[in-house]
Amino acid sequence: QVQLVESGGGLVQAGGSLRLSCAASGRMSSNNVMGWYRQAPGKQRELVATITNGGRTNYADSVKGRFTISRDNAKNTVYLQGNSLKPADTAVYYCRLVVSAGVTYWGKGTLVTVSS
Repeated sequence: QVQLVESGGGLVQAGGSLRLSCAASGRMSSNNVMGWYRQAPGKQRELVATITNGGRTNYADSVKGRFTISRDNAKNTVYLQGNSLKPADTAVYYCRLVVSAGVTYWGKGTLVTVSS
């Protein structure tokens, strides 16, 4: 059973920075995609960024140039560095892992609140 545990959420002022971490445990294929999604109150969950085990990244237009996704394959951990945060970035951030055959796992989420 794969488990994902996020950490690093909290309250930050607009213009500030935050770093999220997500550690995956359990048996999983090394060929996978890890990513971050977010869901703001009253809105649908949306993509923030993804990264393959080979390091290929993909970002939502709304965070390009401000957020950086990275991963440590040896630790099965993915990170999300967010800079120049805006109140619109306020959301619950979820970690996602997709392994072979499209099997998907989600973390429970961590709340990020950006105050103006």
